[in-house]
Amino acid sequence: MPTVKAQTFEVTVEQAGRTLAALLRQWLVGLSWSQVRKLIAGRRVKLNGELWLDDARRLKAGDTVEIRPHPAPRPRLIDNIVIRHVDEHLVVVEKPAGISTVRHPKERDWLEQRRLLTPTLDDLVMRQLGMRLPRQRHDPRPRLRVVQRLDKETSGLLVFARTVEAQRGLGRQFQRHEVTRRYLALVPGRVGGQTIRSMLVRDRGDGRRGSSVTGAGKEAVTHVEVAETLPGYTLLNCRLETGRTHQIRIHLAELGHPICGERVYNRRPGGAPIPDASGTPRLFLHAVELGFRHPITGEPLHWEMPLPPDLRTHLEKLRGRT
Repeated sequence: MPTVKAQTFEVTVEQAGRTLAALLRQWLVGLSWSQVRKLIAGRRVKLNGELWLDDARRLKAGDTVEIRPHPAPRPRLIDNIVIRHVDEHLVVVEKPAGISTVRHPKERDWLEQRRLLTPTLDDLVMRQLGMRLPRQRHDPRPRLRVVQRLDKETSGLLVFARTVEAQRGLGRQFQRHEVTRRYLALVPGRVGGQTIRSMLVRDRGDGRRGSSVTGAGKEAVTHVEVAETLPGYTLLNCRLETGRTHQIRIHLAELGHPICGERVYNRRPGGAPIPDASGTPRLFLHAVELGFRHPITGEPLHWEMPLPPDLRTHLEKLRGRT
């Protein structure tokens, strides 16, 4: 394959809807279809900051495609996901940062060998529970059922359902706002306690999610409390009433205080990125508390998870104790 240097491209409105492979052929003049597909399969292409192996993914305006000079390292399979609760109906786990909760819809029919090239949290939890990943199309074996998600760079407590009944029961609790979900978020500057309400839309005008100014979209409600005031920063408790995609990240960014480590909502529409001098090792967002009623027995269940070492160490530095 010809040498391809490191470079980054942003999908324009005119290019939206084309596949990743097609756009790479347009940007990397001289490469054949097979060379472009080898580049993707060789772990050298990132989409919006994530390693991407699906050459048929259709891109949207604002997507960022990065070409790596060398292949990304093979993932280290995590065999010690902390499981806080497991029974025949559900499993509650501690999600590490840096791994997607579930697979993109276009990847759901991937078989075991391909899944393990870029494993997701549900893949790893299934393996840890002794549930085999699909080895053939239309595999009839049980799977984990999604009732909530955490962003790839967000750590914390998360629940999967193991049965249809549990999925439906948990889904009703989420819809009725009966599930306790508390996150810790670190932001620059001073932010006071408040409730943030807005209508969120998939595209605020620049390809990113955001609050609508017309009243369109879905209602999103975040309750914010000050957990700790630090020099130049505020540690916040964010309690979700609703659970829209990227809700906390969007609400805090639209206040003018994007979460430390934010790389998507750290800019206003059409504007340059807001500088981040925090030095945080990743997005400082952690799901610290989760509580609900067992969907079958009705038993109240509740867990808390302290900050993981990377965020805890960074917080101690800001406190001036290390």
